[in-house]
Amino acid sequence: MIEHRSHVYGVVAEFKTEHELVHAVEKTREAGYRRIEAYTPFPVEGLAEALALKRNNVPLITLIGGLTGGLGGFFFQYWVCVIAYPLNIGGRPLNSWPAFIPVTFELTVLGAALSAVFGMLALNGLPRPHHPLFNVHRFVKHATSDRFFLCIEARDPKFHLKDSAHFLKGLNASHINEVEDD
Repeated sequence: MIEHRSHVYGVVAEFKTEHELVHAVEKTREAGYRRIEAYTPFPVEGLAEALALKRNNVPLITLIGGLTGGLGGFFFQYWVCVIAYPLNIGGRPLNSWPAFIPVTFELTVLGAALSAVFGMLALNGLPRPHHPLFNVHRFVKHATSDRFFLCIEARDPKFHLKDSAHFLKGLNASHINEVEDD
């Protein structure tokens, strides 16, 4: 039975060590939960593998942005110098591509940088000024300093408020909180 009340975001469990968190994530995945997220004050070795995070698309987005910027810059210069406003200066060819290289390079870097930043923001769902976990006092107080948190979201097909909370308690969590979604 799936229990998903509109005001519940999920259940969050607090752990004292990173090893307890990684173990809890592995057990949670084994139990069939898929909509889970872990929060740590510093990078934890093996956590991404335990969460089974898929490879992100930021490098591909950056490549496409860089190629678009570079090709756009080159062909704009070509269009201006050869098609729209050709000037024969000193008998050199209209398509003097070595002169186009500095602008092409700069627009490649600009396109790659902008697409990387905006692609990362879009893929992370940012900006998000408020997250439902900010409603949990212990999370706000400890998440960035000394504790590790695991959240099972209510959107998970296997989520049931009481069963999920009981499951997390069985993983030796020091505190369990219901997360309100307002």
